[in-house]
Amino acid sequence: MTAEPLTAASETPGGTVPAPADMRRAMGAFATGVTVVTGLGAGGEPVGFVCQSFASVSLEPPLVLFCADHRGRAWPHIRDSGRFCVNVLAEDQRGLCDRFGSSRGTKYEGLGWDLSRRGTPSLRGVLMRVHAEVHAVHATGDHDVVIGRVLELEAGSDERPMLFFRGRFGVEGRPDSPSGTPAGPFTWGWGDHWG
Repeated sequence: MTAEPLTAASETPGGTVPAPADMRRAMGAFATGVTVVTGLGAGGEPVGFVCQSFASVSLEPPLVLFCADHRGRAWPHIRDSGRFCVNVLAEDQRGLCDRFGSSRGTKYEGLGWDLSRRGTPSLRGVLMRVHAEVHAVHATGDHDVVIGRVLELEAGSDERPMLFFRGRFGVEGRPDSPSGTPAGPFTWGWGDHWG
């Protein structure tokens, strides 16, 4: 199998900058876990969004990071509250992923969840929860890179994790089409703006 050449969006003194579609296609080769970042709005309303960009940053002090789209509706509320919970999804939690990955509908309507002692929504049945406070926010491109100081870790289920790879859930499946979009009708995550 040979890699397709990428098309340049623009020329710079150091070379070419990849077009957004090429960046998306290339980065899709890196399998990621899927999380839901939750928090409370100013009026105590629960908010949340699906996030693939989540990682551990430091053990001492305990720090994590996630990235949130500037255009997202939930992230400004979480930023203002100063606290969040990262809920790591299990393989069978596609319904939660669809619910929080869409810009439509009420995320918490009819959903069983709990308010943690840290004051953030905890989703049920997840693999793990990371409760943290916003430590630093770095505006970078079209996203904010959020550094969180970990306050508490909660182990959840021991099921298999939900993975996202080349525009699809799981690592078994059809490869991408030549256009760089996922093969078949399923395009979750490629058009929505999370945060």
